[in-house]
Order: sequence, then C-alpha cells, then structure tokens
Amino acid sequence: MSDAYLAPIENDEQRIVRETGVDARVASIVEPVLNSAGYRLVRVRLSGMNGLTLQIMAERADGTMTVEDCENVSRMISPLLDVEDPIDRAYHLEVSSPGIDRPLVRMSDFARWSGHMAKIDTSVIVAGRKRFRGTITGLSQDSVTLESDKASFGDSMVADIPLDTIADARLILTDDLIRAALKADKAARQARGLELEDEDSVSDDDTDN
Repeated sequence: MSDAYLAPIENDEQRIVRETGVDARVASIVEPVLNSAGYRLVRVRLSGMNGLTLQIMAERADGTMTVEDCENVSRMISPLLDVEDPIDRAYHLEVSSPGIDRPLVRMSDFARWSGHMAKIDTSVIVAGRKRFRGTITGLSQDSVTLESDKASFGDSMVADIPLDTIADARLILTDDLIRAALKADKAARQARGLELEDEDSVSDDDTDN
C-alpha cells in the first residue's frame, strides 16, 4: 500500500472531476479565493437538503481541515457569493471537510489513496459499463486502474478508466482506510502544531465536566 497520501499537494493542481451548471459557476467564483488563502476546493454541490443547501467542500494542501478552517472559508466566500449572486433563490451555505470516504477529484487524490477501495462513475460507457468499484492499483497521466474484489458476469476484474471520463469518484469506507486517514491526519496536524492545541481543548472540556 502506498504512503504517497502523506505528501502535501500543491494548491494550484487542477481538478479532473469538475462540476456542471450552477455548481460550476459557484466553483469558478470561490476556487481562486480559496487557493489564494491556502485552501483547495474539493467539490461544490447544490442540493435540496434543508430547503436549498450549497455545500462547499475544501481542504488545506496537507489534507487537514479544522472547524476553524471551515469557519474561515465561510467568512471569506459568503460576501463574494452575495455580490456575484450565482443562485437565484435563498440557500444555506455549508462549508465542510472532504471526510474519510472523500471524493477523488485530482490525480494526486488517486495517488495518495492508492491501495484503497473506491467507486467511480463515468460519463460514458467504459468497457461495457459506467460504474466501477475496486482497489486503486495504478495511475497514469491518462487513466486510473481499479482491481475489483468481485466482478459481475462478463466484467473484467481489472479496469483502466480514462481520467477524462470520470463523472464522480470517491473512496469506500473500510477499516484500512480509517486507520490510514487517521494516521495521515495526525501527522499533518502535528506538522502544523495542531495536536497540542486539540489535547489542550480536550483537557479544558474534561475539567469543565
């Protein structure tokens, strides 16, 4: 299993999985601001949850995203969205981290999480289908390779999926993924000096109780 996911990634790396429609318009507005502040846009999604919710998913280049980071991003982009007004109805803004079973939107995401399971949907038929599930076992400039743990009748166990056909991709939650994600998050937080702050916060809470 690769440890490449521990390496920090450049903020300006382009996403290969991108939005369409209104989501794309919002992404074009907020992404330059996020990049300039040291964050990377992961995904924009407008949904009917709680009336209408605009979810902005972001992270730092090292993969961390604290509650304070989410609040900071929200303060940065809220006035900008008010001015640009890309959505013609009232909505609730939600800024979040990608989570452990995160979307995979950049080549570096696939490289970081090589050896873990993912599911991928394509915009066109690839090798007779549009949905794939398996372990990430390879990555080139043009495609990602998934090796399935089980294949339907007639499907190959190994699929090379062209990157430019990927409509949606995300990790599948497993015990191995949880352990790897927690290890990577701890290392990144220690590098930023956040681990001690978190421990102090826990101690304060325990004292109050």
